[in-house]
Amino acid sequence: MNILVLGGTGATGRLLISQLLDRGHHVKTIVRSAERLPVIAKNHPNITVVEASLLDMTDAELIKLVDGCDAVASCLGHNISFKGIWGHPRKLVTDAVRRVCSVISATNPSKPTKFVLMNTTGNQNGDLNEPLPLKNKFVNGLLRVLVPPHPDNEQAAEHLRTAIGQENKNVKWVAVRPDGLTDEDAPSQYTTHPSPTRNPIFDAGKTSRINVAHFMAELISDESLWQQWQGQMPVIYNAAG
Repeated sequence: MNILVLGGTGATGRLLISQLLDRGHHVKTIVRSAERLPVIAKNHPNITVVEASLLDMTDAELIKLVDGCDAVASCLGHNISFKGIWGHPRKLVTDAVRRVCSVISATNPSKPTKFVLMNTTGNQNGDLNEPLPLKNKFVNGLLRVLVPPHPDNEQAAEHLRTAIGQENKNVKWVAVRPDGLTDEDAPSQYTTHPSPTRNPIFDAGKTSRINVAHFMAELISDESLWQQWQGQMPVIYNAAG
């Protein structure tokens, strides 16, 4: 399969690229610096690297990259720094999702392109009944005002849920919601659920980045798993946490 990875030099994106290459897929990625790619990706025959800012690319350039891709996976996020959290672009993830989905439609693929978005348990799935305690609603309200990456994650998933929806003939999607992210060297057992089974703020679980990458790669590679979760926002936890 041909897969475009967004955010390929991030903490999870690097792991996803390695997972996809290990499965024999052909990977394209847009990065600001190729030097930050994982070792397995450097000079790998199955990877195409474009050094650029996705939001600065022309439609023609993006169409050339997206055309022929079976899937797009986004691990885009904001750097944990003052500039990364409060600087621009404040809607990095949302604008990237909107733009790439638009470009996919412009290519008019012969079969729907899979779009896998790395999201967060801090975002609710509006298609399901996911009630929040009042204290969570209060904290979420503060986060929307004070921490721009939080509404960016919410709006990116909401674009897939409402603007793309379930009937789009060009794009089919899954938004993966990990809980508290941790770093581990290898995939471990994990569980997936339609909705959070823990309070994401006051009783958060743990999800290793390598397990997120593994699950995203499996969604792209395994058609039965894709059919199980298509159009949904699965929550992933480490089995032990």
